[in-house]
Amino acid sequence: MNPYERIRRSRDYRSLLEVSERLGRNPLQVQAAGGNTSLERDGAMWVKASGKWLADARRDDLFVPVDALAMRRAFAQGDPAARDADAFRVANLGPALRASIETSVHALLDWPVVLHTHCVSTLAVAVREDAEAVVRESLDGLDAVFIPYVKPGWDLAMAIRERATARTRVLVLGNHGLVACGGDAAEAEALVLQAAQRLARAEPSGADVAPEFLDWLAPSTWRAVTNPAMQALVRDPVRLALVEGNSLYPDHIVFLGPGVALARDDEQPVAASMRAHKAGVPPKLVLFPGRGAALPPDASEAAMALAECFGEVMMRIDPAARLKRLSDEEEFAILDWDAEQHRRSLDKTRA
Repeated sequence: MNPYERIRRSRDYRSLLEVSERLGRNPLQVQAAGGNTSLERDGAMWVKASGKWLADARRDDLFVPVDALAMRRAFAQGDPAARDADAFRVANLGPALRASIETSVHALLDWPVVLHTHCVSTLAVAVREDAEAVVRESLDGLDAVFIPYVKPGWDLAMAIRERATARTRVLVLGNHGLVACGGDAAEAEALVLQAAQRLARAEPSGADVAPEFLDWLAPSTWRAVTNPAMQALVRDPVRLALVEGNSLYPDHIVFLGPGVALARDDEQPVAASMRAHKAGVPPKLVLFPGRGAALPPDASEAAMALAECFGEVMMRIDPAARLKRLSDEEEFAILDWDAEQHRRSLDKTRA
């Protein structure tokens, strides 16, 4: 039996699936196809496939085998092949899927288990200009490090290599999310939850969607975003003042387009979205101050998950904090990236 099959038949692998599913079903940790997890033993690694939902970890076969040892060697030698995770995918084993965009990060972090989530409490800190100082104070004693925003994938792995050490177990990724490492899945999950708890600020208030907003929206066939955090956001003038501008994190761009649209009085959702377009790409999420929020009629399950995430993140942000947004160039790099286009294509086909 080869080392990859031994891993897949092990108790550790079953534990990884359980933890992955648990995190994937928690919208405060993972939304839609975001986040990724891995298990490695002696250089043989199984990592979540690109575009797949961690929530499906025990229902579907969504982990692919990668030679992490060879990938680390390629990193060390400056081999450009290390940019392509599928170049290190083990042939004729596992499902015919592409390895996660973040495979290079998992391979570089030489721990048995690596968990990466888009934790909303972490994002509410990671989008602040003073995020590094907040992380240093909040995660003292957890061997944590802050990584300023760079494009996910290879660029992120390079940034981690510059800042992380062999002792690093928790990473807060600027404008991106949270990474925790451990000897097994349970240990790494405990670190995810501990870091999220320490970074959490005030829990957001909630509200119910107004029936009159649903009645007004119905003729347009747009879909209301009904989670309580979003209802609180549209009724919070202070935080609403923070929503316009460039995007705060990559998955928002992938599934909702760049930024959000803040509707004017009595403006219809299509008009508001088109008015707020950037480079010909209109944002899918439209907020109606004091009333509600909506997505286009054909919005996917992932788009709804990211819209709800936006409300959760914004209601956890300290309104006095200065925010660091992605630049126009960074937004376009995500929109134009073939790896993210692949994730969007899979989003349309998920059962």
